[in-house]
Formats: sequence, C-alpha cells, structure tokens
Amino acid sequence: MQPPEETEGRSFVEVMSEKYSPENFPYRRGPGMGVVVVPTTGPQGSPMKDRLNLPSMLVLNSCGIRRAGDQAEIAAFCAHVIELDLSHNNLQNWHEISKIVSNIPNLEFLNLSSNPLAGMTLEPQCAEAFSRVRRLVLNNTQVSWDTVVRLTREIPELEELFLCLNEYSSVSTSSVACPSLRLLHITDNSLQDWAEVRKFGSMFPGLDTLVMANNNLASIQDGKDILQRLFPNLRSINLHNSGLNRWADIEKLNFFPKLEEVRLQGIPLLQTYTNVERRSLMIAHLPSISLLNGSVVTDSEREDAERFFIRYHLDYPEEELPYRYHCLVTKYGKLEPLAEIDLRPRCRAQVEVHCEGKVEQSEAHNEDCNFCETFRCERLIDQTHHGIPHLNIRLDQTVAELKKQLTTVVQLSTSNMRIYYIDKFSAFGPEEMKYNTRALHSYSIQDGDEILVVPKTK
Repeated sequence: MQPPEETEGRSFVEVMSEKYSPENFPYRRGPGMGVVVVPTTGPQGSPMKDRLNLPSMLVLNSCGIRRAGDQAEIAAFCAHVIELDLSHNNLQNWHEISKIVSNIPNLEFLNLSSNPLAGMTLEPQCAEAFSRVRRLVLNNTQVSWDTVVRLTREIPELEELFLCLNEYSSVSTSSVACPSLRLLHITDNSLQDWAEVRKFGSMFPGLDTLVMANNNLASIQDGKDILQRLFPNLRSINLHNSGLNRWADIEKLNFFPKLEEVRLQGIPLLQTYTNVERRSLMIAHLPSISLLNGSVVTDSEREDAERFFIRYHLDYPEEELPYRYHCLVTKYGKLEPLAEIDLRPRCRAQVEVHCEGKVEQSEAHNEDCNFCETFRCERLIDQTHHGIPHLNIRLDQTVAELKKQLTTVVQLSTSNMRIYYIDKFSAFGPEEMKYNTRALHSYSIQDGDEILVVPKTK
C-alpha cells in the first residue's frame, strides 16, 4: 500500500514546515523578511514545528505541492505573508488553491505558473478567495479564458495579470469590466486577429501596458475613433515578433492617445532595412513616443530621424509618399540629399620617389627638367612624370617595410638608406622617417607627396 504522501501529493503545510523550519531557514533575511511566527494552537499530530522563520515572501516553487493541508495552520503561520510563489508544482484543483489563498489575508502577489490547470473549473465560491490579490501570474497553466474572466470579476483591485504560454487563439469578453488592471502580459500565445485584441480594451479600460510579444498579430484593423475609445490610457505596447508588415499599421499606433513607449522588433515589415534605417523610420512615424525598444528618444535624435525620413522618400512617386512625409515637409521643408563623404581611412597613396646621388635615369627622363637635375631618378615604377618614378604604397605598412619596397627602386640596401617624407602642402622641410616600426598612415601621406631616399655616408 502506497503512503498517503505518494497518492495525495505533498501539502502546502508540509513543504512550508520543512523549508522554513529553524534547522533549514535559521536566519532572518532583512527587515520584515524573517518574521518568527509561533503558533498559538495546533491540532494533535501537527507536522508544524514550535516555530517557523517565515518571510513575508514565500517561495515554494518546484516542491511537488498538490494540496493545501490543514487550513488552521496556514492561517496561524501566514497572516503576514504578502507574496507567494507556487510555480512549477502539481496543483490541479482550484479548490485546493483557494484553501491556501483564503487563509493568507494579506496576500497581494500569487504565482501559479506551470501548474496543470487545463480543463479545471473555478467555482464562484472558490474565486472569491482571490479577491485581495493585486498581481496574478498564470503563465503556462493552460487555464481557460472563462476562468480568467471569472477571476477578473472577483478581484476588484487586480492590477497585473500574466497569461503567457497558454495557447490562446481567441478570447471572450466579459459583461463586467476590470477597470483596475494596469498591466496585461500575454506573450507567446496564438493571437493573430486584431478583433481578439480589441476585446482587451472593453475588458480592461484602465490598461496602461499591453505586452503581447510572440503573437503572430497580422495587422491593426481599427481606425482612430475606435482605438481612442477602447484604449484611452494605454501608455506602453510591446509587439515584438508579431506579423505586422505595413507602415499603415505602425501609423495607427499614433491613434492611442497616451502611447509613449513602443517595442517593435522582429516584425516582417522591418526585415529589409538596416538597423539605422529601422530606428529612424520608426521614430519619424511615431512623433509622440519617448521610448523605442527600450531606448530613450532624444529631441536631437528625433530631428535627425525626421530629416532622414524626408530624404529617404525623395525619389518616391508622389502617389506613394506616406502621409507622414507631407507633415514633415511642412515642418522642415523639402531637403536636399546629403553629400556622400567617405570617412574611411585611406589605405594606399601614390608618391613621387627621389633619390639623391647618381643613379641610372629612367628612359622617360627629360634633360630639361630642373627637378630631375637636382635628384637623379631611378627607373620607372608604375608611371613617370619627367622621369620621376611614382610609387603606389600601402599606408598600413611600416617604415621598415617601405624601405624594403624601395630597394628595387633606388638600388640601395635597407641598411644603406635614409628616407625622408616631404608633404607637398607643408612649409616645413623633409621629415626623416627614422623609426622602422612606425606605421606610414601616422605621417598622413597623401597622393602626390614625396619620398626622398639618401644613401648613408660612410
């Protein structure tokens, strides 16, 4: 015969007694977090110890809890508890959950995530036990939407509701609204039709934050009047990884009268744009938002984005220009395209090479060239002007590497040459390139500058 614990599962009372006994939980955890509770009475054979070090936030997740246990003991020990985490247990009966909740009079936060509540009916008398809860988490419970409606009816001061991973593809409205709800977190479901999302507006008229990432919402179908009426207080919306693919849907976000924060990443509409284009176009489309994807939109960023928006659409046919374009042209006028400036560092330069002393002249040497009379020129490299060799050099190489390259030009060994850099626009004289490990780009060499090679004197 199996022990009762194996057939009935562990109770809330047993787990609490074990975890928060003085042996397992001997110390207080900060002010108000380690209240020592001594029961005044207890039934014969009670599993409770003489005292428990119970914090006001009980964390009893993943403990195999299936039932409540003795309600008198819950009431005796949990009068001060305000938060309760029962996630990842085996609670599958609303009656057992209500026994726990009804005996914790100050409970404000309840987490029931990942308990198997699919198909479980919540009776009205059980729902009344949740009336004091303000924040309720039902993620991954597969709790029915009818149960959600019943809970929102019975919890007059519910402020936050978490319904993620529950496979909702549709929802039903309630004849009784829940005006106290401020946050609805309903990510990772299967809501595709805006007609379902619209129902949240009538159910939760005070909604401040709507988080519905990872739902394949295809579009926002309502117009300005309906959106203003249904979501008069919505300040933040998260539509990450939705199916939105038209700028018209983004523009409709402007119809929410108090919207300040938008999160919109991973949508099909933005896939073809660069990161800079995505953010700039979004900011320009949404003039009232102050936070985009978690980052503050500054006044200067907004102006830059709006100017970018105008220039981005300069080549669009008149009939394809968005409404926002005309608004911004009224604000800034028609802007000219920005000049394209390449700010990448130069990697090569073509320089003139001169060698002091008598060396073999190139075939293109001109006897009338005074420059060539002063510095006898070596054979032609790449091209010549009056016999002066022009050498194409890499600016990421070192002085030592340049000397090695010059050996084929001036017929001197690297150990027998000194080289000088001459800036064609500088009033100063030649600068000796004496440090072999120095990179050429540090000299700011430009096309047409000169390299003078001088043999070392013995």
